[in-house]
Amino acid sequence: MRKSGILMPVFSLPSDWGIGCFSKEAEEFVDFLVRSGQSYWQLLPLSPTAYGDSPYQSPSAFAGNPYFIDIAALCREGLLTEEEAESYRKLCSTRSRVDYNFLYTTRGDILLKAFSRFDTRSPDYISFKDTESYWLGDYALFMAIKETLGGAPLKDWPGKLKHAHNGATADFDVDTIRRAEFHKFVQYQFMKQWLGIKKYANSKGIQIIGDIPIYVAADSADLWSHSELFELGSDLNPVTVAGCPPDRFDKRGQLWGNPIYDWEQHTKDGNRWWIERIKRNMRLYDVIRLDHFRGFESFYSVPADSETAEKGEWRKGPGIELFNAIKKGCPHAKFIAEDLGFITDSVRKLLADTGFAGMKILQFAFEGTEDNVYLPHNYTANNVVYTGTHDNHTAAGWATAAPPSAVKRMAEYVNTPLSCREDVCRSLVHLAMTSVADTCIIPFYDYLERGDEYRINIPGKVGGHWTVRFDREDFSGVLVRRIWHLTKLSGRLKHTGVEPRMVLK
Repeated sequence: MRKSGILMPVFSLPSDWGIGCFSKEAEEFVDFLVRSGQSYWQLLPLSPTAYGDSPYQSPSAFAGNPYFIDIAALCREGLLTEEEAESYRKLCSTRSRVDYNFLYTTRGDILLKAFSRFDTRSPDYISFKDTESYWLGDYALFMAIKETLGGAPLKDWPGKLKHAHNGATADFDVDTIRRAEFHKFVQYQFMKQWLGIKKYANSKGIQIIGDIPIYVAADSADLWSHSELFELGSDLNPVTVAGCPPDRFDKRGQLWGNPIYDWEQHTKDGNRWWIERIKRNMRLYDVIRLDHFRGFESFYSVPADSETAEKGEWRKGPGIELFNAIKKGCPHAKFIAEDLGFITDSVRKLLADTGFAGMKILQFAFEGTEDNVYLPHNYTANNVVYTGTHDNHTAAGWATAAPPSAVKRMAEYVNTPLSCREDVCRSLVHLAMTSVADTCIIPFYDYLERGDEYRINIPGKVGGHWTVRFDREDFSGVLVRRIWHLTKLSGRLKHTGVEPRMVLK
């Protein structure tokens, strides 16, 4: 069945709290999707952010971002006073972009106030801790230790603390133990609020597409608590790190810096870490997008002391055996594979063997020849088509940044003059929606025809990204009707019937 949806990061939603969160605006966005005839809300990772503010460099592959907790909901629970919430709202509400430094220095204090009034004997809270026991305790203690050390990265921790399970962490003082309990409380609030939004979305027929990075950060609870699953030296620092080899876009390659998995050890352990990770994400999402899928077939490994990615090597990944184990442990999981980058026949075979839907990016389509796999006439139904991803230009930005030959080729392909960047943007959206791909996801900024000032991320660049936010006025009735018409025209309309009249104000 043909379906479509919109890519909207939670942090980009309107709110009064300095960042998009699980507030009433999240439910209003679900209503927007319903009125537009959509079937999916695609997210970026809900992980906590750390260095570089990227959710792909998180202190945990399991935890949720505390910044997404709705402060107003804590007030309604009686954990904050109206005066406390209003005072904090005034500090937050003037920020049109996400200011992560502001959030880092202020959000913890108000969440601590809420925690001071919370009953940790609550049966629901105790049940939550039991359900999330595989990761929650280690994560909470990791964050508590990190805070007692002034935020120091794991590589700079004292030797005895680097080893999570050597007994050195058993004698912490009351303050550290209390701080760890605070982090469990934060994750409880995150989960409770998010599941409320997800339940609302599902009740309206909207499914959630989540996103999980393939790698974890070197400064993470995952590496600290499961060091045996990574290629580390005796000091628990990475021996090898992940990256991307040199190409026409970057002659030095991309040095991501994430530690490399010891895939042999994962196999010996029955791939439990991955199975538990997928189970956790199945509680968060209806469909899971697997980042950097090609890394499961072969991955690019670089010596950890390298300054660029030029001297790396390709090494064999876990392949179909990992996905067979995941399928056995999580038989109802649904996946989208981010099969982008340097794709070989072996990667294509792995994708075919899994049966997962792959991705098609229209911004990649108009260079090369007519056999370019991103041109719509080369698609098969089992794909998800995008105008671009969060790592690409916006569609209107691509119209300006792309080689003139690519824009000319696109004009020939659509048999329409493209006299301005808005023409290019609309044509890319139209091509995506009318393609044969079963699923089409359009980033919200492309429906608004916004330029690269709304671009979410530039790979390899640290700082200044992941900050895009939208205004309440962007969710107009005019836009609802335009999306609804295109969705109906392309046979992707979720709800049949008359054109929507009631729209978000």
